[in-house]
Amino acid sequence: MKHLKLLILMCGGIAMAQIQTPQPSPLSKLEQVVGLTEVKIEYSRPAMRGRTIMGDLVPFGSIWRTGANKNTTITFSDPVIVGGQALAAGTYALFSRPGENLWELFFYTEIENLGIPSEWQSKSVAAVIEAPTQSLEKFVESFTISIDDLTNAGANIRLSWEKTEVTIPLKVPTDEKTMASIKKTMNGSPKAGDLYQAAVYYRESGRALQTAKKWIAKAIEMDPGKYWMYRQQSLILADLDEKEAAIEAAKSSLELAEKAGNQDYVRLNTRAIEEWSQ
Repeated sequence: MKHLKLLILMCGGIAMAQIQTPQPSPLSKLEQVVGLTEVKIEYSRPAMRGRTIMGDLVPFGSIWRTGANKNTTITFSDPVIVGGQALAAGTYALFSRPGENLWELFFYTEIENLGIPSEWQSKSVAAVIEAPTQSLEKFVESFTISIDDLTNAGANIRLSWEKTEVTIPLKVPTDEKTMASIKKTMNGSPKAGDLYQAAVYYRESGRALQTAKKWIAKAIEMDPGKYWMYRQQSLILADLDEKEAAIEAAKSSLELAEKAGNQDYVRLNTRAIEEWSQ
């Protein structure tokens, strides 16, 4: 009986152990807003640790979980285009079939897989793309997924390990969402900030400058004294080749920026006035 009690106490002590040890492939979570779209990636990061990776630890021609432990997942808050393929908003497991010169990448709708699915379901493949490999000059010790080359319209999702990298082009519906927001707001009761943002977007996206001119003037009328609004007004007027009016707007922005102590806008306006005065 004494031996039984001792065994129970020992087992209980093991069950309640508080020792923590580092994971060989630690979990990583990446969140990035691309345009107006939220992109989230969760994956585990195995390391080289002196091993040969591509073509050995990660065999060519076989499905890979694209990481370690539980399968890698990627979430898009909006419908997107990956590698030329349309993909609905949602969460996907990211599987791949690495090759020496080309990878296949699979966006898989079944995400609760502890690694590779025991039975591959073609109906669960929402999109499959091909991406050529690129050779890196320096070794990447730990498997890395990054979101780079950000623009309002998209980005590049990069997978890197050892000396191999593949890139997944990503396009997001920023323009569609922005224009829908502008239309809805302008049909209501837009505030000065709304008019300002809409005017700036129209100018930067190459849309109707006369409309942008009207909106920025209304924004300044509603909320005068903002040097950044006068700065955008000057740029819109300059794009319309209304140089004299652009200079006057830039002078207003310059004066207000000087009072506010914003040296960046002082330099921008001074340079613009000199350029437009020639």
